[in-house]
Amino acid sequence: MPSQNNDQRIIAQTKKWVETVIIAHNYCPFAKREVERDSVRYRVIHETEFNSLLNEVFNECIYLDQNTDTETTLIIFPRNLENFNQFLDCLVLAEELLVQQGYEGKYQIASFHPDYTFQGAEVNDAANYTNRSPYPVFHLIREASVQRAVEHHPDPESIPERNVEFAREHGLDTMQALLQQCHVVDEPGD
Repeated sequence: MPSQNNDQRIIAQTKKWVETVIIAHNYCPFAKREVERDSVRYRVIHETEFNSLLNEVFNECIYLDQNTDTETTLIIFPRNLENFNQFLDCLVLAEELLVQQGYEGKYQIASFHPDYTFQGAEVNDAANYTNRSPYPVFHLIREASVQRAVEHHPDPESIPERNVEFAREHGLDTMQALLQQCHVVDEPGD
């Protein structure tokens, strides 16, 4: 049975990734504001069956519906979806679930995984680290918020390209080290 301390460690590692990789290197120029507002929810899900995982994604949509002060949720899967292809299969099902449950246009899912590899990319391409995370993660995002943020950004289309350039410029060793440092956190209660 998963322990509360272990979940706190997993959340601490994920928060460290958000702060020291995503925000520090400006991968997502919209993330800093939400972290500072403390409007990011972190959920650790230990379910292993796809149907149970999908139910948790749906439950999180309901939570966001009922808690408008929470801007976004990172759903973390520490004990499942380690296989990247299974992760992608589950992602497709989760996106279909959003459509079936009437959430298309309201929420979208961004995906992150320790072994993320863009289609057509080599496994060791540093650019893959723009979507690599300490654990498999579905990032449930409010589409209206994304639209508002994009409207106020001078060049939103350049964000992914800039991220890829950054990763490749810094190289595989640096990108691996950035991700690895996220696994080192103080123990809960320290």
